[in-house]
Amino acid sequence: MTTIAPPRTATLQIIDTPDGDFAVLADPRGRVLVSGWTSDPDAVLARLRPDRRPVEIVAAETAAADAVRAYYAGDLRAIDRVEVAQHGTALQLAGWQALRRIAPGEPLTYAGFASALGSPSAVRAAASICARNAVALFVPCHRVRRADGTMGGFAWGTGVKQRLLARESAA
Repeated sequence: MTTIAPPRTATLQIIDTPDGDFAVLADPRGRVLVSGWTSDPDAVLARLRPDRRPVEIVAAETAAADAVRAYYAGDLRAIDRVEVAQHGTALQLAGWQALRRIAPGEPLTYAGFASALGSPSAVRAAASICARNAVALFVPCHRVRRADGTMGGFAWGTGVKQRLLARESAA
């Protein structure tokens, strides 16, 4: 995961998945800037701060699309190989890296995620890191849920989160 300047041009691809349309916005190097379950380019851009948005968006194939297809075909680790580029604080960057280490089928609670970050009492900060994750699926914030087992929030809807967790626990 790297911190980058906003690209002038980015590639947008919409992929059909069992959970609905999935958008991938990638920089010229193929790193995913934003991803999530939508076909609306405005919803994709809304996940980026205005000063981080590309000037031009081109509809084309992205390298990440193969990993999305492989994930939905059962290779749950395919998403781990996709390079992402997010801008954030040192704590956010560390949190997003930690989310990538959560194994499919082994979700954590927000308290467990806070502990994994080395701050067991920072549950709100852990939840905030999940909420600010712009590259859903590739940085699997869906693998964190409430202590009572309920879904908690998810930018793309708790139904999608629940289906992702069910798919991963069944594998």
